[in-house]
Formats: sequence, structure tokens, C-alpha cells
Amino acid sequence: MALVAGALPLAQPVLASDQLTITSFGGAGQMATRKGQIEPFAKKTGIKITEDEYGGEVSKIRAMVESKSVSWDLVVADATAASQMCAEGIIERIDWNKLGLDRAKFVGADQQDCGVPENLYATVLAYDKDTLPTGPTTIADLFDLRRFPGKRGLYKRPFGNIEWALIADGVPIKDVYKVLRTPAGIERAFNKLDTIKKNVVWWETGAQAPQLLADRQVVMTSAWNGRIYDAVKNSGKHFQIMWHAQELGLNVWVMPKGGQHLDTAYKFLTFAVSPAQQAEPTRYMAYGPANKEANAHVDPAILPDLPSAPDHMAGALLVDTSFWAENGDELRQRFTAWLVK
Repeated sequence: MALVAGALPLAQPVLASDQLTITSFGGAGQMATRKGQIEPFAKKTGIKITEDEYGGEVSKIRAMVESKSVSWDLVVADATAASQMCAEGIIERIDWNKLGLDRAKFVGADQQDCGVPENLYATVLAYDKDTLPTGPTTIADLFDLRRFPGKRGLYKRPFGNIEWALIADGVPIKDVYKVLRTPAGIERAFNKLDTIKKNVVWWETGAQAPQLLADRQVVMTSAWNGRIYDAVKNSGKHFQIMWHAQELGLNVWVMPKGGQHLDTAYKFLTFAVSPAQQAEPTRYMAYGPANKEANAHVDPAILPDLPSAPDHMAGALLVDTSFWAENGDELRQRFTAWLVK
């Protein structure tokens, strides 16, 4: 598959139509994409690439498409947002034959008709090794107030919490969404959350979770793996990630309907998500490549910090975007009501 990327034209004249505008979320993630994929592609092909940033709003893409003024050729989107946009018909369906890549080699590609999986990030359980030298070892420990007394930090959303509640209550990871698709499963999840509700400190932004640990307001907390990695690497914290039942989120590449450079966008995708190239952004951020063959190209010193490491994937829960698309509004309302009970 690396030969596909290597087959890109190197010396052909660059046409005026050979240009792209690539949009992502900004920050460290966009920097990693720039260094690992955008700049190497531009250097290899001579194609001019302009970058833009957004906050993940579906409304921005919808407005472009509906007004027939699409200026973005490729966009990094959360998988749930991509599923929504695909259902609305405002992004292109992916022609995997045109990509020349095997869809089965990409984590979560079976859930995405309009997105090409780019990277994996995770919500994990984290703790401070100075406070808990032996630490939690399974997600059930989050709910064990006897063995691990103290406050816990959780994201102030139903998303992720109800899945962990069921796993802690004995539901096999592979059956979580099957159980959650029943009224009894939802009741079971909220009943389990009831057992720790009085001991939860709720966080709402990514920076808050590691800060709760640093300030010792909690003994453990859910957190985004990249935030914990950064706190350890750049702030010298003794934080540890407990990878059991990591909840995998997925970012995907999408192409808004009506883009003027579709062929060039496909050319970029073929290059960017090939195994060797998709491994490159891991040098700059702790997101794992979605191409299963990319791990072989990741620096062995980095791999243990990534959600995509084989040992971590063995106990992972891939978030079911269709479940949240169908049930998200109702569950958010129920969760909000539950919080104030």
C-alpha cells in the first residue's frame, strides 16, 4: 500500500486546478496533520495547499453546500458529525476504488460511507501514580468506592459515562450498544451511575480533567488521552492512563459536496492515509492512526502512548456513532434531568 503513495506524480506540471483548501480543528492536531501529511504532500506534488480552521460545526459545511459556495475541499470531522452530514447528503460518498485502498484495513470505516478514517483519540481513565501507586486496573474500579475512596472526575455529558457504567456492571464490551438500545439497558446504566453520583466532580473542557488530578481534587478522572500525554511529557506530571475500556473516538476526512477539486482531494487522501504517511502525525500528537497497517510505521517508543497500540485496542470500545445520532438528544435531556435530582 505504500506503493500507492509513492506512485503520485512528482515532476508533472501543476495545473491551476491542482490546489486544495484543507480545514481542521486547529491547535496541536492541525499542526500534526500539517507536519505529517500536508507539507510532505505539497513538497512531493507541487500542489498548493491552503489551510483553514473551524470548530467542527456541521452548520458551516451545510451553509457552504446549500449556497453553492464551497471553498473547503477536505475537512477533518468527528465521525458522529460525518455520519450526520452523510445522511443529509452534504458530503461526498467515498469511492474506495478511486482511493486504491482497502476499506477493511481502517478502524471504523464500516460505519462511514462518506468519511475516510484518519485518527483515533480516546477517553480514558487517568490517575496520579503518586496518589494511587497501584492504580485502578479496570473500569469497574471507577465505581468501587470501598477500594478507591475519594472523588472522581467525569465529563459532564452522558456520552461515554453510560457505556462505562454498563461495562462496570458486567456487560461485555462487545454487547454495550446492544444493551443500550433497550429501555432496561438505559435504566441499568443510570442506576450504576447513581452509585457514585455524590462522589463525582464534573468537568466540561479538556483542560479541566488533568487539572483536577494535579490539584488532587479527584483520585481518578475520565480524560482525553492527549491531555494526559501532554501533562506527563510537557509538565512532568506522574499521571498514568488505565487503558481498559478506552472509548475510541474517530476523526475522518470528508469532502463537502460541490468542491471544485475532487480529483486532487482524492489524490491527497490516497497519500495521507497510506500506512507510512498516516503514522507521521504520531510524532507530534498522541492520536493513533486509523489505518491498521500504520502501526508498523510508528516509532516503537511512541506506540505505547497511542490508543491504537495493539494491547490497548484489545479492551477498547469503539463509540457507535449511529447510536448517538439516533439517541443523543433524548439521552442528553435525560442526563441533564438526572444531574439535578
